[in-house]
Amino acid sequence: MCNSKIQSGHAMVSAAVAEIDGRPVLQPASNTSNRIAMPEAGRPLKKTFHKSISLPTSFTKHAARSDVVDPGSATVPKLSPPVSPKLKPASKAAPKRSNDPNGLNTSTDKPSAKSRPAMMTRSKSSVGASQVVPSLDSSLLSCDRAPGSIAAAQREHAVLMQAQRKMRIAHYGRTPAKLEGKVVPVDSSVLIDASGQEEKRCSFITPNSDPVYIAYHDQEWGVPVHDDKMLFELLVLAGAQVGLDWTTILKKRGEFRAAFTEFDAELVSKYTEKQMVSISAAYGLDLGRVRGVVDNAKRILQVRRELGSLDKYLWGFVNHKPLSTDYTSCRKIPVKTSKSESISKDMVRRGFRFVGPTVVHSFMQAAGLTNDHLLSCPRHRHCCSLSTTN
Repeated sequence: MCNSKIQSGHAMVSAAVAEIDGRPVLQPASNTSNRIAMPEAGRPLKKTFHKSISLPTSFTKHAARSDVVDPGSATVPKLSPPVSPKLKPASKAAPKRSNDPNGLNTSTDKPSAKSRPAMMTRSKSSVGASQVVPSLDSSLLSCDRAPGSIAAAQREHAVLMQAQRKMRIAHYGRTPAKLEGKVVPVDSSVLIDASGQEEKRCSFITPNSDPVYIAYHDQEWGVPVHDDKMLFELLVLAGAQVGLDWTTILKKRGEFRAAFTEFDAELVSKYTEKQMVSISAAYGLDLGRVRGVVDNAKRILQVRRELGSLDKYLWGFVNHKPLSTDYTSCRKIPVKTSKSESISKDMVRRGFRFVGPTVVHSFMQAAGLTNDHLLSCPRHRHCCSLSTTN
């Protein structure tokens, strides 16, 4: 009986084997003995340690070529490991970089628009593979230089402001563009004396200088002044000249005289707040500067009560004798001196306003307390002769 069972088992095995391409291959049996029993309802499957893996087609072909094993035997056919899938082709190599010490990208290959610019690259030097060396891409270097960018607009504005500043310096004291056609094109830097000889004026007088400024240079600048009203006027004009030029102030000289009643300190000191506001609106003057002029008029009256006159007070700082300088170039003329600083400190102590060292030095030049004409200018000798006669 045992032999009959064994024979029936062999018959079942032989029945499940088929030949494909001359090789024996196992085939599923027709009966239900090879079916997998479904798990019972309500009973979860046990989780196995190994995850299911989908085998490649090469594995099945290899398994088909293996020897057929008896299902009853305990031996298991040896299976070869699956073949690893082919690697993807490597991407295009990055453009080579030169050995620039600054790490700049000098290659001729242009990066694609989709690729992001590399901000950091690995250093291949002997320092170490972990060290990161920053390198800038050429597109990043030129991003702020692109037209229409904020940095480009800022640079253009800075260049424009610098050009305007140079133009103002070059045209200091010159005729505005609107009046250039009305001025006679003569060389105003040359002065002809009584004998008919040509003499050179100070270098800040140019052929484009305004006739008002030239007349001021030839008749008033550096001439000693001892009248209190004129000293008060020059002090106000020197303070108003800050930020402007003498040509503009001299053209408004009549308006200043009308606004401050010919610079009579007694009348100006009595101005009310309403009068100061009306003067500021009528003549286009800053209200704070108008108030400063009124305060200075009150300080002048105080100086008169103490020292007798404004003339004695101011000329006392230079021992009642003009300071004579020997400048050969306008570049050497300072904007303030130690003497102007000492006068400014004393005037501030007395309550004067708008009397900084620079303003006081400009006032000293205008009132003749110092003779800053160049040695080559004929006005230098003329102002020196006026100081000796006084």
